[in-house]
Amino acid sequence: MPVTEPPSARPSRDGVRFRRQRWFVTLFLTDIWERFSFYGMQAILVLYAAAPVDEGGLGLRGSTAAMLFGVYVGSVFVLALPGGWVGDRVLGERRAVIWGGVIIALGHFAMAMPVRDAAYAGLALIAIGTGLLKPNMLALLSGFYPKGDAARREAAISIFYTGIQVSALLAPLITGFVGERIDWHLGFGLAGAGMVLGVVQFTLGRGHFGEAGRAPRQPLSEAERRTVIRRVVRTLPVPVLLVAVDVAAGTFSPLHLAAAFGLVTLIVPFGYTAVLLRDRGWAPADRGRLKAFTCLLLSYSLFWMLVSQAGSMLALFAQRSTDRTVAGFTVPAGWFQSAIPLFILVMAPVFAALWIRLGNRVGTPAKFALGLAFAGASFLLMGGAAAVAAQGAKVSLSWLLMVFFLQACGEIVIGPVAISTSAEVAPAAFVGRTIGLSWLFSALGAGLGAQVVHLADVWPDHVYYLVLGGAAAAASATIAVAGGGARRALAAPVDAP
Repeated sequence: MPVTEPPSARPSRDGVRFRRQRWFVTLFLTDIWERFSFYGMQAILVLYAAAPVDEGGLGLRGSTAAMLFGVYVGSVFVLALPGGWVGDRVLGERRAVIWGGVIIALGHFAMAMPVRDAAYAGLALIAIGTGLLKPNMLALLSGFYPKGDAARREAAISIFYTGIQVSALLAPLITGFVGERIDWHLGFGLAGAGMVLGVVQFTLGRGHFGEAGRAPRQPLSEAERRTVIRRVVRTLPVPVLLVAVDVAAGTFSPLHLAAAFGLVTLIVPFGYTAVLLRDRGWAPADRGRLKAFTCLLLSYSLFWMLVSQAGSMLALFAQRSTDRTVAGFTVPAGWFQSAIPLFILVMAPVFAALWIRLGNRVGTPAKFALGLAFAGASFLLMGGAAAVAAQGAKVSLSWLLMVFFLQACGEIVIGPVAISTSAEVAPAAFVGRTIGLSWLFSALGAGLGAQVVHLADVWPDHVYYLVLGGAAAAASATIAVAGGGARRALAAPVDAP
């Protein structure tokens, strides 16, 4: 069932008044608090994981802490698949957002407990809740803009990106200071309190949506419900048995589960793409658009393979290899995670205006290529910073700030375009799942990032960054040169299924 658009939700012709609609304000404020929890977590997670046990951390080596961070981010993305499905088929987008927020808050409060294994349980809960909340929040937002209005949808999402970066800017400043200077667990608890405020705000404001998101777009039939239950019952014993064997052998560690789930993030995107293509709800032209979009999503994965390391490898570089003293004050390493949202705040309105001005003259493949080029350039620059640090002196913080500026430009180019294109290529009943698909390829990138960080144990740091940055630059150039076929496929007329 398509989302019903309440009269007050229709976008204005000037592309500005949508920011004043009450439905937009409700989604906007909810996402602010969800981003507060996410970026608050990102600011201190890898630092907490790598901190010695006697300092309250998990005592992991740097590459293992970075791997844990990458698996956590990848899990957030990959769980958007079942999260989008649950919103589409079971709960409806509104209830999915509420339940997702509640689970996120519980995860943060678990991490606030000074118990080692509670941290792993908390990470799992946060990943599950975010996977439920994010695709349904974005599907709800995208549903207020009709098919064929990609330019204004992209502009709206860009403004959305801009606003929520205020929260993403403040969260690392708060949790970073509290976590590093006072107590790690108190920092995680503050992030949880923010998510509680988000749930309360969304619950109070959901009346402004009209009928949008109230019911599932394509509710399960009774026969489909029984099929789902049977499949879960058949599948669940396998992971349970593997964990039981690990426990019986006396070798169990939560990191084993993290590594196994990291492998899942590398497999699921391709399997789910095949599942979507076989679904009879897709017309031939829809399938052609999905195939073309999937090719572009491979570059999206490469983008996130690099950028997801901002909270892991680059956070550790900030802590260990950067001169963080400014006017006699030592800047907490977690504060560098505020740099990307700060730069997005500055640059998102520029890109939003640019897309409106250019309209359809710049195609989706070109935007993907540009976003990936920014990410590649950031890692090439990191290669220079690492080469300077290898001489034994800590580098100026201006190196990292420039790296984060380039990554912010890449994110504001490729992020809104990927989300908007997800909504544009899919039939109405598949919007949530197609947005979930884009998150799966983000998970693929984060999962790859969780694996490639181990190369930093065997390669010099500057080689590590230069190789990854060069690969991204080469892929960007390939897309720019050969993206015409994908652009034609994405522009194919819609057929009836």
